[in-house]
Amino acid sequence: MDIIIFLKTNVPSLSLVKDKNMQQANSDTLQTETSTYIDEGFLNCKELDPLSLALDMIKTEWSLRKKGIQSTVVLFGSARIPEPGHPALSTQNTKQKNNLELASFYYEHARTFARLCSQYSAKTCYREFTIVTGGGPGIMEAGNRGASDVGAPSIGLNIMLPHEQKPNSYITPELSFKFHYFAIRKIHFLMRAKALAVFPGGFGTFDELFEALTMIQTGRMKRVPILMFGKTFWKKACNIDYLAEQGTISHDDMNLFEFIDTAIEGWDKIKSFYNL
Repeated sequence: MDIIIFLKTNVPSLSLVKDKNMQQANSDTLQTETSTYIDEGFLNCKELDPLSLALDMIKTEWSLRKKGIQSTVVLFGSARIPEPGHPALSTQNTKQKNNLELASFYYEHARTFARLCSQYSAKTCYREFTIVTGGGPGIMEAGNRGASDVGAPSIGLNIMLPHEQKPNSYITPELSFKFHYFAIRKIHFLMRAKALAVFPGGFGTFDELFEALTMIQTGRMKRVPILMFGKTFWKKACNIDYLAEQGTISHDDMNLFEFIDTAIEGWDKIKSFYNL
């Protein structure tokens, strides 16, 4: 995607006008101190929405081009699923806590899957099949961690939230980004994607999954493998068969995704799709 947007501003230094609280929140880790991640507080002003939209788009685009990253493997999934042996990250009751902790094996599958993708990425000098996540904890952390396990770079596309979500510590610091707008963030998830790995999650994961399915269904995006990890979870959480039975999607649309259960199975699907 070619982007030809040139911006000129009389603001002397964007990095000098950060909101004090934001500056404090951004000073904790290598990931939050980079020029790609730091958020300029004045851009929170509604009058500057057009400028903020443009910067959300081009800051990430220019940084990824500079790094030579041509394609990605995207991991979506819950921020709440913990690493095995650790307590659930966010729960409301004991049953939820137990269910999330039982689901911790997905963290390991995400980590292993990201490791397998990254090992292949090394053969391309990390230009192809680079791991990208939403940059937060849980499944997102597992994806970045899997890349880090084998010394590979990985991307984190974080988002401004009412309660600050810090990027996980496994993201390559200069590939740690923060977005104002969910829409622009989703564009960056999909514009280089060669595969989507969708692990169990909540509203955000569903939003990202169905955005991708809609883009492919309508021909706005090339067909890529969409791998839905955890057949049992997805069959209960979302009855897509019912949509086809009711005629609100076609039966052919059922071929846009595949249910899988293991990291090796997921990577094998990608290898088969691209004849790697």
